Amino acid sequence: MPAVLDPDAAAVFKAFQEAGRPPYETVRHEEARRLYLAGRIVSNPEPPELASTEPLAIPAPHGPIPARIYTPKNPRRTDGLAPALVFFHGGGWVIGDLESHDVVCRKLADEGRLIVISVDYRLAPEHKFPAAVDDSIAATQWIADNAGQLGIDAARLTVGGDSAGGNLAAVVAISARDGNGPAIAGQVLIYPATDFTMTHPSHSEPETSLLLTHSVIRWFRDHYLNGAADVHDWRASPARATTLVGLPPAYVLTAGADPLRDEGDEYAARLKEAGVAVTYRHFPGQFHGFFTMGKLLQQANVAASEIGAWLRAQN
Repeated sequence: MPAVLDPDAAAVFKAFQEAGRPPYETVRHEEARRLYLAGRIVSNPEPPELASTEPLAIPAPHGPIPARIYTPKNPRRTDGLAPALVFFHGGGWVIGDLESHDVVCRKLADEGRLIVISVDYRLAPEHKFPAAVDDSIAATQWIADNAGQLGIDAARLTVGGDSAGGNLAAVVAISARDGNGPAIAGQVLIYPATDFTMTHPSHSEPETSLLLTHSVIRWFRDHYLNGAADVHDWRASPARATTLVGLPPAYVLTAGADPLRDEGDEYAARLKEAGVAVTYRHFPGQFHGFFTMGKLLQQANVAASEIGAWLRAQN
């Protein structure tokens, strides 16, 4: 499936190439985190004004999980309680944090007219699989258990994330369905990683190896997983779950020039086959990571608006 970048995406990719930034896999993970965070300054759009943003510390066995709660100016409250999106940031389970996805969370809170809680799960290689999964499940359960005091309607709780965060959102949804978590009303999977076997064609096509290159995916995998056996664990590869029947409605987004394109497409198709209500949106001329780049890529803002509309329609 040849991918041709939109003109603005091609210009952004060219600018990244000319900037001479070292590939993540050539530096230590601490430096990769710094580089990733620095990139948001030039690519994040202006954030919408919200009613409030507050820090949150979610109790967990290993210590508090940092989080941030975003409340829009006009949340869709019923009996004083608003729907909520628990958001897990991308970054290959190695990079990314509350700051890297701050503007995205603000936009989703504003567009969806709901409360967003961004979860700063533990990162690899300091904390390998399944630490990020454990944190995501624990955080979602705690939010549901404490929904009332957070101003949240626990019956209207959605999970979501981009890339590695989309992976975690999918895993939380499966885990909750199987009894290890609260009822989930929906899942927003933005170019999610769903299958660590990495055998889909988009993992080997030259035109998909752009900002998220084939080699950096392997670098992320080797930092996150403990070994080959983890590849087949559904908590790492949600596509490996025995069945997808009974999962909540899903919004699945993929990009044309993305190594994760085919596995996201296949996951959406399998959800549909399992009887799950799926809204599938493909952005053929964009690369992996475009969703956070609304200052440079108008399609990122289109995607945020569409996801906001989907969230409003769900709950």
